[in-house]
Amino acid sequence: MMGSCSIWQVEKCERSLIVNESSAPKMQMEKEQLSFDFGFLPIPKHLRYTPDGPLRFSIARNAAFGICTTFVVANLYYSQPLLIQLSLYFHVSYEEISRVPTLLQAGYAAGVVLVSPLGDLVPRRPLLLGVVLADIFFTLGLAVTHSAHVFEALSFVVGVTSVAPQILTPFAADLAPENRRASAISIIFAGLLFGILIARVLSGIVAQFSTWRIIYYIDVGLLTAVLITLYFVVPEHPSKNRGLTYLEILTSMVKLSTSEPVLIQASLITMGSNACYMNFWVTLTFILGGSPYHYSTLVIGLFGLIGMFGVSMGPILGRGIDRLVTWYAILIPTFFMAIFWAVQTAAAGVNISAVVLVCIGLDLCDAMQQVSLSTAVFSISESARARLNAVLILSNFVGQFTGTAAATKVYLEHGWRASAALGLACAAFQLLILFFRGPHCERYTWFGYQGGMDWKKMEKKDDKDKPRI
Repeated sequence: MMGSCSIWQVEKCERSLIVNESSAPKMQMEKEQLSFDFGFLPIPKHLRYTPDGPLRFSIARNAAFGICTTFVVANLYYSQPLLIQLSLYFHVSYEEISRVPTLLQAGYAAGVVLVSPLGDLVPRRPLLLGVVLADIFFTLGLAVTHSAHVFEALSFVVGVTSVAPQILTPFAADLAPENRRASAISIIFAGLLFGILIARVLSGIVAQFSTWRIIYYIDVGLLTAVLITLYFVVPEHPSKNRGLTYLEILTSMVKLSTSEPVLIQASLITMGSNACYMNFWVTLTFILGGSPYHYSTLVIGLFGLIGMFGVSMGPILGRGIDRLVTWYAILIPTFFMAIFWAVQTAAAGVNISAVVLVCIGLDLCDAMQQVSLSTAVFSISESARARLNAVLILSNFVGQFTGTAAATKVYLEHGWRASAALGLACAAFQLLILFFRGPHCERYTWFGYQGGMDWKKMEKKDDKDKPRI
């Protein structure tokens, strides 16, 4: 009896040791799998990266990315309706305070070049949280400063740190399955354009009934909400190019912008498109404020709301873009853009219905075209999407700058019909650049047509196994 008890106790001890030994590695593995942001902030369990399972990019997460984009990009435009108040408060001239919007845009361009390409080098989650946190800090500085020079300097830095949308866009392209990539991009793009409108409306209302500081305190609160939202929705994802340095990331952008035919083609088209866009909106104020319309500033401002109809259609158009070969998805809006500019050239100064039609049509075409161009560029290289996006966005800035300068000069010297004809010429330029390369050219084919003219995108078998958004 004693012998059997001893044997049983020994077996129990052995089983206990086996259990403890087998559970020890498991517990250690679970401990090692715990992930942290910045080395100390735990990442929610459902967002941690697991190599065995696919990343899930849901509609809810995509919508959250779009909403966050709205309130981050709005930070670049709050100052525009406040310039008179800022001038009076800081006791500076209109000319000096008008530097603020320019400094914000210059900072944003610097952030696109110097910060957003980090998405190809470091994990995107801490990068996003870091830039939004910095944005909150410097925006708070705008709210409390009493110096015009400090306000101007901080405006530049706020522009640099407001690049979260240009990190989120290629990140969404990475997370979304190929057959829903355009849909994912279109939601973020719509959020970006809504941010421009919301900023001007919200800032104008607050400035009417309160002081300019209130809008920046509200902005700090909104950005804090964005930070919290991103913490709970952005999944952990490993860095894509661990072997590269920051300097190599920057220099590779130059190589990409001179060696990739699709990127160069898309950049030239987006330059022309943004020149057209700025041409329309810059000269619209002059057209509506002059003969034969003589509309008030309030009525002219409402045309921005009319144009938002086209922006709101972006996510719906994105689903259609997913079904088309991207060349055709670029061709359709570019062709109709030329049609709308022809209408503008013929009747903008004659009939207000023509202006309304062109306003809606151009915004609709611009939304579809920009999403299609981004989709085409992101297909070049998965590991370089942040850099490819940075080059494309820089092309936007070049187009906006040249379009604003040229349209103003042509309108003042030759009138509305000449400026509209300039827009039509820009649309024709875009079509010409597009027709240089066919829809199925190989990656490094600069000119010509290859692989037929099929317009419908063929779904890859691998895509059926990928998570849907």
